[in-house]
Amino acid sequence: MVFYFTQGLSYKCRDVPALALHEIVHAQNETMSHFQMLKELSPYVRFAQFTANQAILEATREENEVHILDLDIMDGIQWPPLMADLAQRNNVSLRITAIVGDPEKAALVQQTGRRLVEFAESVGQTFRFDQMTMEKEEDFDKIEGGHTLIANCMIHQLHLNDRNLLVVKNFLNGVSRLSPKLVVLVEEELLNFAKVSSVSYVEFFHEAIQHYTALSHSLQYSYGRVGFELFQKDTMGLRIMDSVGSFPIGREEKMSWEESFSLLKNFKPIPMSATNVSQAKLLAGLLGKGYWVQNENSRLSLCWKSRPLTTASSWIPRHALGSGH
Repeated sequence: MVFYFTQGLSYKCRDVPALALHEIVHAQNETMSHFQMLKELSPYVRFAQFTANQAILEATREENEVHILDLDIMDGIQWPPLMADLAQRNNVSLRITAIVGDPEKAALVQQTGRRLVEFAESVGQTFRFDQMTMEKEEDFDKIEGGHTLIANCMIHQLHLNDRNLLVVKNFLNGVSRLSPKLVVLVEEELLNFAKVSSVSYVEFFHEAIQHYTALSHSLQYSYGRVGFELFQKDTMGLRIMDSVGSFPIGREEKMSWEESFSLLKNFKPIPMSATNVSQAKLLAGLLGKGYWVQNENSRLSLCWKSRPLTTASSWIPRHALGSGH
């Protein structure tokens, strides 16, 4: 890991994005292979997706038309379990709009949509799939109303492609214009919006070492030495360089991060349900010792030993608090 931290620090000193200079280009099948490995052998992906799905199910318990805006759909594996659960309800329709930040990924998203449509048909779930290329927050004005709107936002996750801050800002600002019933946010704890703007680069660098050391130990426990070395070289190493290289240090960079988090100022976090907490604890325990779940301040975190690594939270509009919803 020393090499990746050194490279990231070098990129930061030269004021160049780490991934922009890195010559390794991942083939899509390699990325998905590592993602599948992560899903199979650690709770990270299941924690993020199952926790989000449970929150969505609870928020839409009395609704007949559910519309989810998904910032990074990847291969769509988050949604079949939700479809299966919704199919058990009477006359509930589901619509998913994949929000695409990179136009070059549109074809892959279309393939994902076709697979989801086929699955929905197999379980008898009324379903519609759309995708929207997002260039600016005003693009969200094109989204039709008349549904219970849910925003699904997983950012800085180890299994997701790196996403620049502008895409996240446009997504959060865009969905705020639509007043969704629920925003589900899953963040890598190291780059938590609420923390980043208040720490120095030296403090962050120290935290990054602790964070990725804990992450490495947890994945070695799950993968074994050989599997972890492959994953570290092709996936986590680039993530370390990007995190260290992209952390905001200047006044303008700090303000940009603060503005991103302030986009949730019209929302309030709500506690995760007892069912969701129990489910997360079950998932964390599937692979044995080391993994555990922390539930504090309306934030549900997946931890390895003493360190939280990934955190999920649910947010509702502040005006809903006074309406009895």
